[in-house]
Amino acid sequence: MTSTEDRPGPETIGQRLRRLRLERNLSQRALASPGVSYAYISRIEAGTRQPSVKAVRMLARKLGVSPVYLETGSEVDPAEERELRLAAAELDLRLSDDSSGVDRSLRGLVEESIQAGDLAAAARGETTLGLVAFRDGDIPASIELLERALSRVDPSPSAQPDLYATLGRAYSVHGDPDKAVALFRGCLERLAREEPENTVAYIRFATYLSYALSDQNDVPGAQAAVRDALARVPEGTDPYTRVRLYWAQARLAETRGRALEALDNARRAVALLEATEDTLHLARAHLLCAGILMLPGGDPDQAQQQLDRAEELFGPHASPADLGHLRTVQARLAASTGENEVALTLAHRALELLGDDDPSNRGQAWWAIGEAEANDGRIDEANEAFVRAAGELDEQSHLRERIELHSTWGRALRKAGREAEALDVLERATDLAVQTGHADVRSER
Repeated sequence: MTSTEDRPGPETIGQRLRRLRLERNLSQRALASPGVSYAYISRIEAGTRQPSVKAVRMLARKLGVSPVYLETGSEVDPAEERELRLAAAELDLRLSDDSSGVDRSLRGLVEESIQAGDLAAAARGETTLGLVAFRDGDIPASIELLERALSRVDPSPSAQPDLYATLGRAYSVHGDPDKAVALFRGCLERLAREEPENTVAYIRFATYLSYALSDQNDVPGAQAAVRDALARVPEGTDPYTRVRLYWAQARLAETRGRALEALDNARRAVALLEATEDTLHLARAHLLCAGILMLPGGDPDQAQQQLDRAEELFGPHASPADLGHLRTVQARLAASTGENEVALTLAHRALELLGDDDPSNRGQAWWAIGEAEANDGRIDEANEAFVRAAGELDEQSHLRERIELHSTWGRALRKAGREAEALDVLERATDLAVQTGHADVRSER
């Protein structure tokens, strides 16, 4: 067996020069040229002299190879080689079910790029790691990686839309929509200043801003962002831009409790997405439709059909964030139709998937638990769950959701004969309703 000491090391430039010369049946004198004597070539091959840049170029030309290959043994320069390795690692990381090994490899490439001063490659690697961390439900890591990537290269929003979009969504899911709003406002200001003709990119980020403002409970601001986007729609707008606009209008209408308007826009988004192969966004669109169909006066059967379709489209490799959202909506529907054990199972699974992030969906999951427990007559457990739900659906959640939660909670307490507590909860629902003009909540009292 060959010992470690006997194994050949990496080929030196002198060894490579000699090998190439002999392969071409050239003597040192034949390879020599003005400024590169045969004695100089001999010293390079012996390893006692490093060739100058000029000598490398002259020798490479005579040998019929690139200067990069003569110097490094590779046909591409180190920066190009890193790009190729990054591209391969990115593809593996996005497609692999077990990404731990690829993750380590990509992190190693990031460190290598930093040491080489190649900040663009480092940022590219960190962006991919951040996108995958978001997919896998590690929101704090996603934010850290994407912020670091931005600090290195500060790319245009139109050049790296996924970076900005995912970072903004991560901020909102982490319960900090203010940062998402600031990020997207900055993107719009930069696009208006640097790329005033890039209407598609502007519309894209205007819709992202509307989502963030909606998460911030700034409905007028979200409406203004959508109007700004609509005013810029050119003739022959591509399908994805139209999907974003329909989606933004559907979310706004849902926030305001306008079910028919919301459903109409959501279904338009679904129709456009069905003409593409984008199953992920189509699944999310069906999930949006299901949530709209669960508004007061909605259709639970149609909502279930939308949820079944969403689950089918998500498939077996849905991200924890998407699957947590799906299980939350499924739990809410099961609780509202009296399938209490199913609701409890789905809601607890949703909480496991969501972890410490996404307070809106966590609140919805606790809401489903409260409603299911109340349906089964366990009012103490229900009350505890409703308290948890109210804590999650705090200032960062839509007022409509908080009103409906308190109304459901108050009805459960009243049904259990706890009138004083019910009146207190319904009073809070009324106070919230006054802020949005939903005065019909007072009838619960």
